Amino acid sequence: MSASIDIHGKKKILMIAANPATSPTTGWPIGFWWAELTHPYWTFTEAGYDVDIVSPKGGDLVADGYSDPQDASGYSAHDLISLGFKLSPTHAALLKGTKSIKDVDLKDYDGIFLAGGQSPMVTMIGDTALHAFVAKAFEAGKIVAVVCHGTCVLLKTKLSNGDLLVKGKTWTGFANSEEAFADSFVGKRIQPFWIEEEAKKIEGTNFIVSSMFKAFAVRDGNLITGQQQFSGAAAAELVVEALGR
Repeated sequence: MSASIDIHGKKKILMIAANPATSPTTGWPIGFWWAELTHPYWTFTEAGYDVDIVSPKGGDLVADGYSDPQDASGYSAHDLISLGFKLSPTHAALLKGTKSIKDVDLKDYDGIFLAGGQSPMVTMIGDTALHAFVAKAFEAGKIVAVVCHGTCVLLKTKLSNGDLLVKGKTWTGFANSEEAFADSFVGKRIQPFWIEEEAKKIEGTNFIVSSMFKAFAVRDGNLITGQQQFSGAAAAELVVEALGR
């Protein structure tokens, strides 16, 4: 495993969150999901890691409304970690003017962690530069962790030999049952496609899911994936387990 070049010997993680967009199916403004950024961030910093937050294109980041603990829906009102991050000026500033992945040197990091949200299904699924970045990290032996709808990138990310990164791998992502529940909750179709549905069409890969909206993460070599928004910390803990403290 590549070692961090941090002069203090700290492990260093690059967190990648989706840029803001508009959903083609709902018309909603969409972005990253708070808990999928803040809970892993907490896990990493508690383990003594340095963490940088970037985005594929750079710039200010915006969270999905339903993930906001202060949203009127109350959907994420229980999420005190995200509330604390959001209300801390120091931490909130980390989401302003983010650096683009094109300005990042992977050699500086021990692993990358892609957060999910609604935006990845629109902005990350066809982002070939991001796919290449993920493949480069994987082939360099870095830990590559991806959670929830961020795992849509694994439907497209190919290695230098032309194979999908997930060929021969066991991985997880947002489940069909969870998509159906979410659609029912809001009364309309949310996502343009479903990850599990698409993953099941891929030959030679092993896509698995666990119970609906329960923490579930799996590691296969240097690939770590988490099922949904309750799996961010679980995935981050597998990263810490892989890299050590």
